[in-house]
Amino acid sequence: MEAEATPSRARETAAANRLQGAWQACVRFGTAAARIALDVALPTLCAACREPVAGEGVCARCWSQLSFIAPPYCPRLGIPFVYDPGPGILSMQAIADPPAFQRARAAVRYDDVAKALVHALKYQDRTDLAPVMGRWMARAGGELLADADVLVPVPLHWRRAWGRRFNQSGALAAVIARHSGVGVAGDLLRRVRPTLQQIGLSRTERAANVQGAFQVPPDKTAAVQGRRVILIDDVLTSGATLDACARALLRAKAAQVDVLAFARVVDTLKAPI
Repeated sequence: MEAEATPSRARETAAANRLQGAWQACVRFGTAAARIALDVALPTLCAACREPVAGEGVCARCWSQLSFIAPPYCPRLGIPFVYDPGPGILSMQAIADPPAFQRARAAVRYDDVAKALVHALKYQDRTDLAPVMGRWMARAGGELLADADVLVPVPLHWRRAWGRRFNQSGALAAVIARHSGVGVAGDLLRRVRPTLQQIGLSRTERAANVQGAFQVPPDKTAAVQGRRVILIDDVLTSGATLDACARALLRAKAAQVDVLAFARVVDTLKAPI
């Protein structure tokens, strides 16, 4: 009886496997069809003007309004100059208040369109914006990336990371890594205490707010020592947060710390030199 039952069970098993395979194929097809239908019903909207857009989250009109930062700019802070003052000339800000980090670069000025992109990525789960923003950053930071050993995204405190569900600086760093070949190490720097939002604080208040907020974990000191680090962030405003991060990395004996941001605030009221 068992010898007769064995071929029957084998045929039943084969039939069941074929049925399961057909079901899985139907599920995959249905999922793909649903995704296509959703994309048609709810097209991607431009992060700035909310008009439907085909592509990477920003329409051609809003893209044309972005102010990309290109030379001439301050070799230390990356602040754009109105005219070329000559090689090696620093901005007044770099001379009067030099930061702990060596060089800073940003892809665009922090204007209305750039602000919309940053806020959409950070607060509206528009992770589809990270590839294009990160690509622009990789291009702006080519000089820095050529010398770098590792990318370190500015960390969130665990409470804020829990609420936001992802670190926008980490998402941008991952894209830059793919374009540059420089690896990401998100565990080399930790935010050890929560801080207030920097928005609305004066320059002095911003510096006090982040003082002592960042630390290289003791077990990561060896991974920092002697390495050329690029800090990755979405916006460079006063530089207080990035300066605090740089100081923590330099205390752990990093050889050099540079900064690469998507956008930077540019005070057009101040003379460049």
